[in-house]
Amino acid sequence: MSDISVYIIIAGIVAAGAEILGGAFVAWKRDVSKSIHEYLIALGAGFLLALVMIDLLPESIENIGTTAPVWMLVGFSVIHFVEHTVVKHLHFGEETHSDIMISTVASQSAFWGLFIHAFFDGLAISSGMYYNLQLGLMIFLAITLHKFPEGLTIASIMLASQQTKQTALRASAGIAAGTMLGIFMIFFLQNVDPKITGYAFAFSAGAALYVSASDLIPEINRSDNRILSVVVFGGMVLFYFSGMLLHEVLGH
Repeated sequence: MSDISVYIIIAGIVAAGAEILGGAFVAWKRDVSKSIHEYLIALGAGFLLALVMIDLLPESIENIGTTAPVWMLVGFSVIHFVEHTVVKHLHFGEETHSDIMISTVASQSAFWGLFIHAFFDGLAISSGMYYNLQLGLMIFLAITLHKFPEGLTIASIMLASQQTKQTALRASAGIAAGTMLGIFMIFFLQNVDPKITGYAFAFSAGAALYVSASDLIPEINRSDNRILSVVVFGGMVLFYFSGMLLHEVLGH
């Protein structure tokens, strides 16, 4: 097993672990601070947006040429279709309050929607690290930032549908498994055709853009906390300077 493969698997385990940690936190402590939840979402949204615009878009174009934007659009559209047609679109903030009751069917729909998100998260990490270690690390950092609140969300949804705490924890573990499935998928893709990695990379860029712009940012806009917009900007600044740091450390 190559060093890159080891890095990819470790990154997947850490990201999946953050998902489970978020689920465990809310499963055993239901009174999760709404402000902390919002700050995590805002930071992750800014980081993801900067990631897409500064690195993913130009890198994917350089990798597979003019077809990259098309595959990014496909990635964006697939996630939009799944959330708004296959399953009902869910909000990352609203469902975290225990006084909002939802049906079991709704909770299962939310689970599969987040599972698909998690799969593409893992695919983004693995394809990014396989193609470019520095960029892959940035993808890993960006995705891990919103893994904890994602775990909070699915566990809260399960509790709101009157599921047990054990079920809530299993749901977060299931979404973590979706992340790992995406992680390992790149090893199959690279054995089929190396260029598929580039297509997966561009597709993941579109998916990441959707998550940040359509899922996370609207939740920030719905809040009365005006500081959140500053935190979004802080996420962008964090991406920029962490990118510079990684550039110095890795030497390219």
